[in-house]
Order: sequence, then structure tokens, then C-alpha cells
Amino acid sequence: MIRIGLVSARPVPPALLQHASELLSAVADDVVTADTSRPGWSGVTVEGVARPGAAADVDVALTAELRGPATALGVDVAVTAGPLAADGVGLLVMDVDSTLITAEVIELLAEHAGTREQVAEVTERAMRGELDFAASLRERVATLAGLDAGVVDAVREAVELSAGARELVAAVHERGGKVALVSGGFLEVVGPIAEDLRIDHLTANRLEVEDGRLTGRTTGPVVDRAAKERHLRAWAAEDGVPLERVVAVGDGANDLDMLGAAGLGVAYCAKPVVQEQARAAVTFPRLDAVLGLLGR
Repeated sequence: MIRIGLVSARPVPPALLQHASELLSAVADDVVTADTSRPGWSGVTVEGVARPGAAADVDVALTAELRGPATALGVDVAVTAGPLAADGVGLLVMDVDSTLITAEVIELLAEHAGTREQVAEVTERAMRGELDFAASLRERVATLAGLDAGVVDAVREAVELSAGARELVAAVHERGGKVALVSGGFLEVVGPIAEDLRIDHLTANRLEVEDGRLTGRTTGPVVDRAAKERHLRAWAAEDGVPLERVVAVGDGANDLDMLGAAGLGVAYCAKPVVQEQARAAVTFPRLDAVLGLLGR
């Protein structure tokens, strides 16, 4: 099975759909198309059965053929094959800040400390890959020293899920898959969100508190770029899911290792460096459009 998923905030142009169908027909039989649109976005899938002798990396070749014209038309594309196309997502691993939720939690906390502008600048550089994530986290968290720990509750109340986040998680669960969150943000905020969404696996940084106030430090190992990949691999092994059936979604440079380790890595409304290196992207703010990339 080979599947091409096309998604856009606008209707998918018929000419692009025709081009995708012709490309797939050159390497597959029984090619069919289907509408995968959901509220907020348009989607079309083209799928077929690979002919004997088709190249093992046919999905990579098709992606290379389609990505240029699709991007020019404002359409996002992913090509899947093998176990992911045949059996669907076994494990979905997502970043949290600016992916599952609309904001960066560290910036919401910094607002209360009067350091949001300073923190936002450092966050932006870290997400572009210009700064070491662990060092940048220490620098940003240090600006929170002395804040009343109750501020965390206020920030938690202010957090909003990205459009389509709840629908994406529900769809993966309904089809028997597991969902994990791996966050460079903070467990104190992410934990209740994960509980509400019935997330299967979770890891995040922890804020240190003494005498009811933030110390400006974190506790425990930092969840950085390398840790995100390690957790993805460990959860896949724990769940008995081959990496080919793992989908990872993130927006920053610290997500690149886990995006590369997954069967399909999706850059979500991401920094240019992430879009350039990820196998696929969703460039408009509907997280459940990941389902359309998978043709589901």
C-alpha cells in the first residue's frame, strides 16, 4: 500500500490531485482517491497497491516529486507506505508548547515576572536551533525566581489547546493507537492537560519550588532534543509498536531528532529549519490535519 495525503486550509486544487494520481499510477495499481476533509481543512487521499519491483524508497521519491508543486499551491503533502499506510498509527508522539497548545508556557509564566519579552527572544532563538536547548531553558527559568507558585495555576487556566488537538488524539485512540506527549515545558501545566485527553505517556520538565515560590531552577533531567528521541523509542518498544508506525509532531529544532526517528515526522506550523528537514508538514493551524496527511 502506498498512500498520498494532501491537506490545505483551502480546497485542494484539482490539477494537483490529478498530478498526484498520475505519479502514483506509474508505480501502483488499483489507484483510488477519497475525500478526507474535516471542519477547518480540506483533504484528499490517493492510494494504491505498489507493483512488484517498486523501489523500497518509493514514498521518498514521490514526496520529492510532489512537495514542490504542492507547496507552491499552498497544500501540504505526505506519502506513506508499508506498515504505517497498511495498519495506521500505532503511536503518536507530540511536542506540547506551540504544537498541542497554542502558546509557550515559559512565556506565559514570564509574563507574571515581567520578563516575557526577554524570554520570548531566547525561546525563538532556541526553537530555530541557534541556542543549546538545555542552556536556554536554564536562562529562561532563572527569570522566574521568586514568583509565587500559585502563578502556575493561573497559567494552566490560560492555556488553550490548538485547533484540532482533541480531535487528533481521539481519532488515534479510536483506531487503537497510543498517544504520548514529550515536552520541554513543565509537568505542572502539561499534566492536567494530559489527564484530560487521556494521554498514554508523558514526560516534561519540573519547576523547583521552595517555600511556596519558584526558585528559578528545574528539578531532574532536562527534557531536551536528545531526551525527546529517547522517550519516543522507549515508548514504542514498551507498546510493541515498530518505529515505522510511529508518527511524531513538533515545531522546534529540539524536536528534530524525534521527527527523524519516527516513521513519519510532521513539522507543525514550524520554524523553517524544521520544515526543511521533516518528512512532512502542516503549515496551517489545524492539528488534526495530520490525519489528512495520513489519509485517514
